[in-house]
Amino acid sequence: MTTLHSVVLEVADRASAERFLTDAFGLSGQVRVRESSAETTGFRDFTLSLTVAQPSTVSSLFETAVDAGATVVKPVTKSLWGYGGVVQAPDGTIWKVATSAKKDTGPATRAIDSVVLLLGCADVAVSKKFYVDHGVAVARSFGRKYVEFATTGPIKLGLYGRKALAKDAGVPIDGSGSHRIALSGDAGNFVDPDGFVWEPMPATVDGDLTSR
Repeated sequence: MTTLHSVVLEVADRASAERFLTDAFGLSGQVRVRESSAETTGFRDFTLSLTVAQPSTVSSLFETAVDAGATVVKPVTKSLWGYGGVVQAPDGTIWKVATSAKKDTGPATRAIDSVVLLLGCADVAVSKKFYVDHGVAVARSFGRKYVEFATTGPIKLGLYGRKALAKDAGVPIDGSGSHRIALSGDAGNFVDPDGFVWEPMPATVDGDLTSR
C-alpha cells in the first residue's frame, strides 16, 4: 500500500511558516516547509484539513491558528455534517479544521485524528486513473466528484474537483502559477496531471499526529 509520509509546503519564509505550524496546530513531521520564490497567485488547488473528535478541539485549534496570524475564511459553525471552520495561514495555505461530532463527549483536548490533503483536479476521473496506474489504491470513489485513496502514513489523500474544492474552502477559484506544495511518499517521483509533484520520502520520519 502506498505511503504518503508528509507534504512539503513551499513558502517565502521558512522560519515563519514553521513557527505558525507549531503555534497554531502543534504539527511536526507530517507537514514540512522549505523556501521557494516560485510565482503563485490566488487559489493553489489544494486544502489541508485537520479532522478531530469534538467541537471543543475544533475551537481550540481554530483560535490558536488565528492567534498565530491566520485569516478567518469561514468562521467555525455547526452544520448538517458537524462543526468546523476554515482559515488561511500567513504563507497562503488553506486549512480546514472539522469534526463530524456536534457535541463534546469528553474533556477538551488538542488531539488531531488525521491530516487530510485534498487536491483540486481539472478532471477527477483522469487524475484517479493516473494514480491507480501508479499503484495508488482507491478506498472510496464517487464518480467524477471525489476520490479517497487507501494510503498509509500520517497524511490521508483525496481528489476533488477544483471548482468544488474552492467552494468548500470558501475562496475564489481564480489562481495561477505554482501550487507551492510537494507530496513526499513511496509512490515514486512524478508529476500528476494537475501539476502536483511527488518526491521520495526523507531518510527520517516523525509521524506523531498529536498536537501540543
